[in-house]
Amino acid sequence: MLKNTDIHIRDPFVLPVAAERLYYLYGTTGPECWTGPATGFDYYTSPDLQHWQGPFPAFRPPVGFWADRNFWAPEVHVYRGRHYLFASFKAEGVRRGTQLLAADSPRGPFLPISDGPATPRDWECLDGTLGVDASGQPWIVFCHEWVQVGDGEICALRLSDDLRTPVGEPRLLFRASEAPWALEIDSKGRKGYVTDGPWLHRLAGGGLLMLWSSFGQGGYTVGVARSLSGDVLGPWEQAPEPLYTGDGGHCMIFRAFDGPLQLAYHRPNVTPDERPYFIPLREEEASLALA
Repeated sequence: MLKNTDIHIRDPFVLPVAAERLYYLYGTTGPECWTGPATGFDYYTSPDLQHWQGPFPAFRPPVGFWADRNFWAPEVHVYRGRHYLFASFKAEGVRRGTQLLAADSPRGPFLPISDGPATPRDWECLDGTLGVDASGQPWIVFCHEWVQVGDGEICALRLSDDLRTPVGEPRLLFRASEAPWALEIDSKGRKGYVTDGPWLHRLAGGGLLMLWSSFGQGGYTVGVARSLSGDVLGPWEQAPEPLYTGDGGHCMIFRAFDGPLQLAYHRPNVTPDERPYFIPLREEEASLALA
């Protein structure tokens, strides 16, 4: 059995599977995050979020797969009876993008459902997540990366009902600098504002929030935006204060089997020390708070 402190991953994603009474944990493989060829994605299983078995293979790139590095931020969403994995990929001379894969089980094997990423091929994109609007239409919500645009963006792009094909053009939701707490970074002489890891959360009262990450006074930081329309396209309003400031982020929310909401994130944001963390959340009338 492994403990949380034994698992070196970034961008942790937890899928509770009630029929098995198990939590499935996916994430960016820590040792392969920044350099070298990528192996694929693995998963771990646990009955209690503290003791884990694994890693087990969830995805291994098929022959001819377009990407070979920076396999980042896998998310597994159950949509219309199938399991869909959203993840970011890159290759030399090819822009980073979010590819969708599918399987009949949370264990995989996940296989690509299109010939390339769902995000625009001429954009540097990452961290796609699934959103469904009030009419039931699926969207991919993703980051247009700061390394290309300077002021990182979060955008939404409609998907076909089977998630295989983008429909129409991307819609800008907001830019990183709109958050009062977000700070400009200087990475190897390149300055800009970062957007990472959007995650949509529907409140019990119907409101729609987005958690996302950037950099603030405490390092890697989780902020919250609220859709004033209650739908994916917003408009989005930034909370003046971040949700979490402890040099951790790229978070998502899931509900534990015993009831409380949980925030999953990695910290610290420095390799090779990243580990998955889980802390309870409570819903307030139009926001979230650490419990």
